[in-house]
Amino acid sequence: MAHEFLVKDIAFQAGLSVATVDRVLNDRPGVRKQTELRVRAAIRELEKQQAGVEIQGRKFGIDVVMEAPDRFTDTVRDAFESESTTFLPTIFRSRFHVAETMRPQDIVQILDRARLRGTDGVVLKAPDVPEISAAVARLEQSGIPVVTLVTDLPNAPRTAYAGADNRAAGETAAYLIGERFAGHSATVLATLSSSRFRGEEEREIGFRRTLRDRYPSIGIVEISEGLGRDDATGALAAEALSNNTGINAVYSIGGGNRAVLAAFAAAGRTCSIFVAHDLDAGNLELLRKGQIQFILHHDLKADVRTAFRAIMGRRGALAAQGVARLSAVEIITPYNIPPPTR
Repeated sequence: MAHEFLVKDIAFQAGLSVATVDRVLNDRPGVRKQTELRVRAAIRELEKQQAGVEIQGRKFGIDVVMEAPDRFTDTVRDAFESESTTFLPTIFRSRFHVAETMRPQDIVQILDRARLRGTDGVVLKAPDVPEISAAVARLEQSGIPVVTLVTDLPNAPRTAYAGADNRAAGETAAYLIGERFAGHSATVLATLSSSRFRGEEEREIGFRRTLRDRYPSIGIVEISEGLGRDDATGALAAEALSNNTGINAVYSIGGGNRAVLAAFAAAGRTCSIFVAHDLDAGNLELLRKGQIQFILHHDLKADVRTAFRAIMGRRGALAAQGVARLSAVEIITPYNIPPPTR
């Protein structure tokens, strides 16, 4: 199997032992087809990361662990690939462990394996539950920095949080919807992917508090545990619309937006204003079509830079940067969509 990488680098990227990778590369017997495919995929990933990198500096191998819908993890991958070249001559190689749904024990297993195998840092998007916080503590106690991404684990001794002020984002959504109805009665469907994510909980708290304080004539119907997937979120939205004839607005905290809009259409109902999060391809299409009115956006590339700097700082490769700033929340309309940067 032709390649230009050290066996240990391929092993790190594939999550396999050096001995196993050596057996694959030298076509020795006793190797499962799945293992061979993992090695091939690791080499392809290394080739992508190496493309365009001419200056060889210090290398950091990090693990990115995320429970999130594919549309979001794809956007995060793009951000990591884009920003990895901005720190030259330092090189970041990221190994991704992502799935739309992960049990807490599965995430803990990934984190513990990374700690035992060795890694320069972990970037983590995960539910705020005690067993995951304990695994983060074990990593930090071993000298491995953990940066939480987009959603925080405030009870865990993580090195840094990289993301937006989620409570301010929820307050912004409440302002946009509240001003739209100008004192008239309305009912907002607030959709969370899961109450286990602290970031989504913070958005919901900010949203609910601002409506209560400034727009008391607006009510809220909340659905949760659709995990950002269209099938589950759509079913929950359809049930909510059936049970609440006054719902006429949406604040999408956790995704599944096409399915929510489809539920409105199937019920013959109108959504007067739809506020969502994240500039992924699907949301951009809905924004351009006028089916979403506002997208609350923060720059994932800035979050990635925050994560890289935090890891470099803990590894002694960067002077102390102080407390990282939260990403700014931007209100995106069809008229101010940021241009593509890749």
